[in-house]
Amino acid sequence: MYLGLDFGTSGARACVVDDNGEIVHEDQIQYVNATGQKAEDWREALNTLLRQLPASVSTRLIGIAIDATSGTVLLCDAALKPLSPALLYHDTRAQSQAEELKSYAPSGHFVCSASSGLAKFLWLTQHTELDHAAHLMHQADWLAALLTGSGGFSDYHNALKTGYDAEKLCWPAWVLKLPHSHLLPYVFPPGKIIAEISPALSQHFNINPACTIHAGTTDSIAAFIAADVIEPGSAVTSLGSTLVLKLLSKTRVESLQEGVYSHRYGNLWLAGGASNAGGNILSKYFTDAQLTEISQQIDANADSSLDYYPLPQRGERFPHNDPELEPRLYPRPTDDVAFLHGLLQGLSRIEAAGYARLAELGATPLKSVSSSGGGSSNLTWQQIRKRLLCVPVNRAIHADAAKGAAQLARHAGIMQND
Repeated sequence: MYLGLDFGTSGARACVVDDNGEIVHEDQIQYVNATGQKAEDWREALNTLLRQLPASVSTRLIGIAIDATSGTVLLCDAALKPLSPALLYHDTRAQSQAEELKSYAPSGHFVCSASSGLAKFLWLTQHTELDHAAHLMHQADWLAALLTGSGGFSDYHNALKTGYDAEKLCWPAWVLKLPHSHLLPYVFPPGKIIAEISPALSQHFNINPACTIHAGTTDSIAAFIAADVIEPGSAVTSLGSTLVLKLLSKTRVESLQEGVYSHRYGNLWLAGGASNAGGNILSKYFTDAQLTEISQQIDANADSSLDYYPLPQRGERFPHNDPELEPRLYPRPTDDVAFLHGLLQGLSRIEAAGYARLAELGATPLKSVSSSGGGSSNLTWQQIRKRLLCVPVNRAIHADAAKGAAQLARHAGIMQND
């Protein structure tokens, strides 16, 4: 059996799959304070999820992999004791450090952002007593290290926003010139076996002592893995509060201005972009019950006459990089069916334009789309998207990040490079 642990924005989840990939156990725990979470909260959640594993599962575990939020980092000593606060994925205090990075990084590099792991690394090294500092660790790194008893490793998904070169599989020379770069981790392919679980934890939680701990990944990529998409040209669209597109491509593509970059995915690339539009505009006007009822009255095979660009507020990043782009939501018909039809079609057009933009940048052309997120259950929206995307569109059977992490441990070689 294989355990996947997902540390997301509001809590942690566990998923155990058997040798056939079937789910045999699931569990979850919420953080007491999701907006002010600390490393100690993650440790407590980890211990709780391990403690609650049934003995019939824990004693048969073969591998464990962890995913966590991208860009969340902290400094710790050799004994894995945190020496700094954990800077969360959305923390933007490293504004001046992002500017400082511009003198090191290639022009326009995406690490020159206050939310990047590398900008946070500079902030941490400038605001922490470093006498006992041993490691910069991403959230997933630190949690996996707690299971092995030693740190100093990461994976090339979490390390990307800390400046790791996923194409050459090394830290670039300009990153290694940064002060205290010796604190950066050694980077493994996601899923790579790191070590066996520590004997102390094995005994304490009644876990198979031969259980191996694997290099992890980010929460969004774990969700992609869970969708079981393996062919170039296949994609996953997350229909959450925003539209997030991820396309499996034979080629690496980037557009720094539009926030497009590619994660290495074994011998392929996972190209992605995110629009500011999404389900947040739908919830502004309709309840979940209204969306369900009204959607059933829409003719998904007919074009809406409304030309909407349904942003929740001014500004778009992808597929059009325009911070001044205004929402286009007028005229507003009195008929709610017509209004929702226009909104769903507008969102579908943005999705179609996004995948077209990835293809323009050189990514493998779109062949199929799996859907995740709250909007994936809306069959009317799915039919509109299928009509505009001109490829098969279906709902992902699994899109839970914890399941993806379990699959990463189960298929330890999925991210290995030939």
